[in-house]
Amino acid sequence: MDKLRITGGQPLQGEITVSGAKNAALPILCAGLLTADTLALTNVPALQDIHTMLKLLRQMGVKGDLNGDATLALNAGQLTKLEAPYDMVKTMRASILVLGPLLARFGEARVSLPGGCAIGQRPVDQHIKGLTALGAEIRIEHGYIIAKAPRLKGATIRTDMVTVTGTENLMMAATLAEGRTILENAAREPEVTDLAELLIKMGARIQGHGTDRIIIDGVPTLHGAEHNIVADRIEAGTFLCAVGATGGDITLRHAAPDTLGAVLDKLREAGVSIETGPDWIRGSMNRRPKAVSFRTYEYPAFPTDMQAQVMALNTLADGTAVIVENIFENRFMHVQELSRMGAQIDIDGHTAIVTGVKALSGATVMATDLRASASLVIAGLAAEGDTTVERIYHLDRGYEHMEHKLRQVGAHIERIKQEAL
Repeated sequence: MDKLRITGGQPLQGEITVSGAKNAALPILCAGLLTADTLALTNVPALQDIHTMLKLLRQMGVKGDLNGDATLALNAGQLTKLEAPYDMVKTMRASILVLGPLLARFGEARVSLPGGCAIGQRPVDQHIKGLTALGAEIRIEHGYIIAKAPRLKGATIRTDMVTVTGTENLMMAATLAEGRTILENAAREPEVTDLAELLIKMGARIQGHGTDRIIIDGVPTLHGAEHNIVADRIEAGTFLCAVGATGGDITLRHAAPDTLGAVLDKLREAGVSIETGPDWIRGSMNRRPKAVSFRTYEYPAFPTDMQAQVMALNTLADGTAVIVENIFENRFMHVQELSRMGAQIDIDGHTAIVTGVKALSGATVMATDLRASASLVIAGLAAEGDTTVERIYHLDRGYEHMEHKLRQVGAHIERIKQEAL
C-alpha cells in the first residue's frame, strides 16, 4: 500500500485548482440511471470512489468512461442488470444511491445492504422508510434490499434524522413518481442542491432544494443533460487548514466560497486571513493560530467532514479548543495518531479537548479514514522533521492527486509506491 512522506516546516505559496466534489459526483452518476439518454458531465474528479461507482454502473450495463480532462458521457439506455452486488457495495456505501433511480425507472432493484463503516453506523432504514411511503414493496433477504413498485406514487416523507444520501435517493426516486412528493427534514448540503439542479436540467420538477422542505412533482420521463459538478468544499477547506497550520499564502481556483461559510468563519477566528471572489478563495497566515471551538452539525453548520482537519490546526494553536462531534460516533480515530506527533488531546465521549502545542514532531502515523488522512497530512506539513502517513488509500477516495497539488505550492511531500502483498 502506498504511503506519503512529508518533510514539514515549509510555508505554502501559490495556487491550487480545486476539483469537483466527490459527494456531488456520486449521486449525479446514479442519476444517469433515471434516463435512457446521455448525461454529459464536466469537472468529475478522478477519485477511487468515482472509479468504484463507474465500475458498479458498468456492471449494470451503463456506458461511460472518465476522460483525462474530467469529462464523462454516461448512458444507461441499455441496462442488463438491476442489481448492486455485495462485493461492490461493501467498498463504498454510496452504492445505495442506485436504489431509488432503479426502482423509479424500472420498477425493481436488488441492492446489497452496505454493512459496517469505520466512522459510524449510518443505517439505511430512512431510505427504506421513504421508498415504502412512495409505494414500494421492500423486503430484506440474504443481506439484500429487494424492492418492487409498478410505479411509485407521491407522498409526504418526514425522515427521523437529516440524511444526505437518504434525501438524494428519495429525491431521485420521486422525480418519476406519480403526483407530488414532499421531503420534510431534508438535507440542505450544497451537494444535494447540485444534484437537484442536474435533475431539473433533465426535466424534473423540483423546488425548495437547499432548504429542509423539498417539493418534487413527478414526470413520466427524464432526458439527457449537461452539467458541471460543483467544486469540492471539503477539499478547499482542507487546503485552507494546511496554510493555517504551516503559514504562507495560497489562492484556490475553481472554488465555491458560498458553500464554506461555517468553515471560513472558524478559519478567520483562528487568525487565517481569508479573501473570496465568485470562484476563488485566498488564504494567508503569518502567525500562530488561535484555538477555535466548534460543534459539528448538518449544513449549513460546521461540517463533520472538516472536523479532523481543523483539529489538526488546533493542535498547534495558542489556547485550548473544545470540539464536539454530533454526527458520527467514531470520528475521533485520528486523535491517537495526532498524539504520536506530540498533540495534546483528551477525549470525553463525543468531545475532544485540544490544548495547542508550539510544535509537532514528525512520526510514522496510520490513516484510519478519509478525513483522518487529511488531518495527518496537515499535521505532517507543519511538524518538525519527517512524517510518514500509511494506508493512504483512504486519502485517494476523496482527494484528487493531493500530493501533486501540495507540491505545486511548495510542500515537501512525495508518494512512496508499494506493491500489495
